[in-house]
Amino acid sequence: MTFSAQGVTYGTPKIKLSTTYLSGAVGSTADPVVTVTVSQSGAAASALTVTATKSSRSKVAGTKDVHVTGTGSSRRVRVTAHARGYSDLTLRVKGPGGRTATTTLHYAASPAVRNSADARYLTGASDASAAVGVGGGYLLVGNDEDNTLRLYKGSASGAPVRTWDLDDALDAGKEVDIEGAARVGNTIYWTGSLGNNKDGEYKSDRSTVFTTTVSGSGKDTRLAFGTAGHRLRKDLVAWDEANGDRYGFADGTADGKIPKEIDGFNVEGLEFAPGSTTTAYVGFRAPLVPPRNGGKALIVPVTNMDRVVKGTKAVFGEPIQLDLGGLSIRDLRRNDKGQYLILAGSWAADDNSDPYALYSWDGVAGHRPVKALDLPTADAGAWESVVSVPDLSVSGARVQLITDDGAADLYGDGTEAKDLGHPQWQKSRTTWFTLK
Repeated sequence: MTFSAQGVTYGTPKIKLSTTYLSGAVGSTADPVVTVTVSQSGAAASALTVTATKSSRSKVAGTKDVHVTGTGSSRRVRVTAHARGYSDLTLRVKGPGGRTATTTLHYAASPAVRNSADARYLTGASDASAAVGVGGGYLLVGNDEDNTLRLYKGSASGAPVRTWDLDDALDAGKEVDIEGAARVGNTIYWTGSLGNNKDGEYKSDRSTVFTTTVSGSGKDTRLAFGTAGHRLRKDLVAWDEANGDRYGFADGTADGKIPKEIDGFNVEGLEFAPGSTTTAYVGFRAPLVPPRNGGKALIVPVTNMDRVVKGTKAVFGEPIQLDLGGLSIRDLRRNDKGQYLILAGSWAADDNSDPYALYSWDGVAGHRPVKALDLPTADAGAWESVVSVPDLSVSGARVQLITDDGAADLYGDGTEAKDLGHPQWQKSRTTWFTLK
């Protein structure tokens, strides 16, 4: 429909959102934004105004909490959240002659968190479980609920810049349950948890270790699938049995055995030994050694990991036991100076209440890790990944961590984040911490 005003014919305005679903957080200073594209035939884009005219729940975010910037055909919309929950926000474009058009932004707000000024939200998935820096502040993130790798700008909240779905390359019918990653040159090694699923059932895809090859860096990062091996779990069990069943791997992988128990079997850390490009440290969330409160965390060196990812039988070095104050390994990361950070947490599944801490280590067996920082535990989500290790000899060094928010009720409706119907509402949190 068109109409005339003072001899000029105008069409009906048009308004389109870059996404119709948006997630924010109470107290956040760096929430994602939505791009709004507007137009009207016969009118300059600068003559169009965009405003919020209605909120279905102003307690969460009202019309005055919708901030529109820009004057051209492309505007940016930011929302300030006041409370956890959902609100449908009506956005209206108005053009010359008084004609209007509206659209709806479905908004969801998660609660405030500690260290909110240093927090960013990686949207599109909620179960971040492994991460590797690829330069320029960008990071590759693995998710334990699917086999998709996602590239994010780590300093900004929002959706991934690029994704790679590896289902076909891995020939996987279910998730690999990605839990650890380590980079050597242009090769990134990834490992599944190797354990049973949460119901104690063996799922073959979880026994996968694989590689990807990186080209480019930062936002221009590209990935190519490399190779995959599927026998590391079996080789670990056979090796343990041949050495007196020291760690109970056979029992930990038995049918019906839940992996997240103190005597379970669950891998979450992967990094290479000092000075090596072939010996990988495989860090266990379970079992503790011995399997009781106060037990030590376990690392098993795999001396030919470069071949294990091609299907070769694994060869193992002498196991390493670390005193992490009764916690186990949730991630393990080394920098180019040979300095390690261990993200330590509980073997149990109750991630929102158990302690977490960062420990520094030199990667040498027999050398004791040193606690660098206790991590906050009052907020939803499990501390899961260390992106990279700063120079630990520099005072005030900062480290970037990521949470797995898959089991969190982010919006107060009793729905776990992993089960939310809209990927834009699923998210994990990344936060920087200053080390002691």
